[in-house]
Amino acid sequence: MTDEVVLEKVTELVPDGLWQRVQPLLPQRPPRRFRHPGRLPRDDRAALAGIVHVLISGCTWGQVPTEQFGCSGVTCWRRLRDWTQAGVWPQLHQVLLDELRAAGKLDLETAVVDGSHVRALKRGAHTGPSPVDRARNGSKHHLLTDFGGVPLVVTLTGGNRHDVTQLLPLVDAFPIVRGVRGRPRLNPRYLYADRGYDYDVYRRALRERGIVPRIARRGLVHGSGLGRTRWVVERSFAWLHQFKRLRTRYEVRADLHLGLLQLACALICYRKLPVS
Repeated sequence: MTDEVVLEKVTELVPDGLWQRVQPLLPQRPPRRFRHPGRLPRDDRAALAGIVHVLISGCTWGQVPTEQFGCSGVTCWRRLRDWTQAGVWPQLHQVLLDELRAAGKLDLETAVVDGSHVRALKRGAHTGPSPVDRARNGSKHHLLTDFGGVPLVVTLTGGNRHDVTQLLPLVDAFPIVRGVRGRPRLNPRYLYADRGYDYDVYRRALRERGIVPRIARRGLVHGSGLGRTRWVVERSFAWLHQFKRLRTRYEVRADLHLGLLQLACALICYRKLPVS
């Protein structure tokens, strides 16, 4: 395969605008030795394209076509490991959130929270028997979005953890988003959630943080009207699970699966930026 075709494939998965935002966040490599420098490292952009390819297609790392990206799946996995440990994905997410707010694409006054179960095919941290999947091994994605469904914070737990256990961790991790003049918002004003979060102790905790809880009550008939707002987080999960690698957890290491989750959130934010 020619270099032009490889470059076209890499640019398709990692556009110039995305790469310009990612490149400054990547950790610096140690200087090469003078006498025994070894082989030249593979291009970072090509490795990122391989990671995005796995995230979108759901293929295994061994199935990454080396001839299309100029690097192997093992190299892509190692870069994912190194960049996850360096905190590249949360930094990229923060940069894109700042740009979205500057463009008027964020509504941080209202936040919505929910959780979603995925099956875990291997053991590892943050896995457990899921009560909604016949006690099969699984994990949960917990997501906090703005009023329009833009992902703000994502966490990972075992499939046996209750959704409400991540309510306060998600709220406390609410990002300080800049991009406009004035003091950044530290908390949303309103928080919407479904009946799984219906506990008065958590309502009190939210009010102590200056947040007005809008949580559906258990035991009441449907039709509270909260669904007109809460549906946006369900759509956000649909966006996340369009990345086939996230529909099922294949990674033994929880930090790598969470890193892919954070990268997917960043890609969703990038796609929402206005075309320049």
